[in-house]
Amino acid sequence: MPHIDPGNLPSPESFRHRIDLQMRFNDIDILGHLNNTVYFSFYDTGKAYYLNAVNNGHMNWQRVESVIANVDCAFIAPSFFGEPLEICTRCEHMGEKSLTLLQMIINKESREVKSLCRTVMVAYDPDTKLSTCLPEHWRKGIDLYESGESGSSPSILQENI
Repeated sequence: MPHIDPGNLPSPESFRHRIDLQMRFNDIDILGHLNNTVYFSFYDTGKAYYLNAVNNGHMNWQRVESVIANVDCAFIAPSFFGEPLEICTRCEHMGEKSLTLLQMIINKESREVKSLCRTVMVAYDPDTKLSTCLPEHWRKGIDLYESGESGSSPSILQENI
């Protein structure tokens, strides 16, 4: 997995999927900025909405089909309470049994990058408890979504997440 280079950040506009984030008061630390641990929760939220979008809103949340194998997060600039944040997500790579998601948290108004995260997710069969090949419906859904050919809008928000 390539290391995150804070000096070479992708453009937020290069991400098709984005959602608004709501910062809560208890997400703030004693210094007045977003606690580092909260970023991972925000990235998980972005992953959930992204996976729901690439599956056209038909994600089965009762059946786990992937596990996280690695997370690399770079904290670029602090975020403060009330700041309008959005999370951008895209698939950076699909292998035989895994996919790599690239995500960034940005200030929605200034477009300042706050954090960048790369996550490797491995396809998982909950019945055998072993890794498996990436499901074909994920491959197809990601390809269609990222190319703009799917029926999902770029920033789909589903009520069932």
